[in-house]
Amino acid sequence: MAESVVIGAGATGVATARQLAGRGEQVRLITRSGSGPDHPGIERIALDAGSTDELAKALAGATTVFNAAMTAYHTWPETMPPLFASILAATERAGADYVMLGNHYGYQPTDEPLTERTPMVPTTRKGRVRAELWQQAKDAHDEGRLRVTEVRAGQYLGPGAVSAFTLLVAPRVLEGELALVHGNPDAAHSFSYTEDVAAALVAVGDDERAWGRAWHAPVITTTLRQAATALAELHGAPEPRLEPLTERDLMLLSFTDPIWREFAEMNYMAERPFLVDDSDIRDTFGLKPSTLREALTV
Repeated sequence: MAESVVIGAGATGVATARQLAGRGEQVRLITRSGSGPDHPGIERIALDAGSTDELAKALAGATTVFNAAMTAYHTWPETMPPLFASILAATERAGADYVMLGNHYGYQPTDEPLTERTPMVPTTRKGRVRAELWQQAKDAHDEGRLRVTEVRAGQYLGPGAVSAFTLLVAPRVLEGELALVHGNPDAAHSFSYTEDVAAALVAVGDDERAWGRAWHAPVITTTLRQAATALAELHGAPEPRLEPLTERDLMLLSFTDPIWREFAEMNYMAERPFLVDDSDIRDTFGLKPSTLREALTV
């Protein structure tokens, strides 16, 4: 049976499965379609993780379950709670430890760097979803039903990552075109590199000190303009031209994909500095972030 199970084959889920397999583990990677990397240590399974009974069978024998699942961004309030409830219940039935991949949406807005002790007082729909999902898992841990921890990541960088930077900025910069950015391109922001987040997930799943609390993945703090400039330099593209998205731009984009309608409520993270303190995971597990250039190399 698999030692570890990863649910979700987005960029971070795939990176996690690869890192686990790279150290000799047999890994099961569960997605609806059975997608994932071709690796001798990774068994790909096509399964709807919302089907609790079937998922519990697939988790049998696992020591650790890594939940890197994600539903469509614009459907989070409706689709994330039942999916995560199913994964939590199935993991409990399997008797495995549970490592969640989360983000920073659940915290109250603040001008100070976020720590894991910043109050979870969200002001957005998606933030409330994230906070509630963590609280449900934490309650299960506190009740002794299973061991739980969460790694919280920021806006993603890295191959295959999906974020405002990878969707809006990177393609335009590489083509030498004007890039419309979400928020202030010169505000400092804490980004997460997918490989660093995967390393954090693997580290906390291995350590007795990790359970019962959340951890911030290592972050790369820079600005959108600096990240765009570094990307252009790496690929020999012209100096980036950046302009903030207007409300009209977002409205027009929303006609092509509903994801763009969801950006408005997260403006507070993009229009002013958004800083994350990752000292807990650095000091406890010795993890450090990659450089910006490493995160942008494809």
